Amino acid sequence: MKERIVRTFSTSDLSRKSGDIIASALQSPVSISQRGKPRLIMLSVEQYEALTARSADERLVGATADMPADLVQDIGSAIDDYLLDITPQS
Repeated sequence: MKERIVRTFSTSDLSRKSGDIIASALQSPVSISQRGKPRLIMLSVEQYEALTARSADERLVGATADMPADLVQDIGSAIDDYLLDITPQS
């Protein structure tokens, strides 16, 4: 199951439009941002169960050379974002 985050809402939206956000999250995962940074992902129970159904022993391992280009790009972007988050700002 590869779901893309379709919509992003702020924590302010969460207090004002909770019904809309829940309806959206039942369709596909949504991102909740705080101060402009993604902080939470909201998804349906079915989506959560599908993500957590595999045991730790069934983790996928592979080489980036064997992965689709869009997945390699997503992984690279996630690493870049992580490094920006942990790098002290001057």
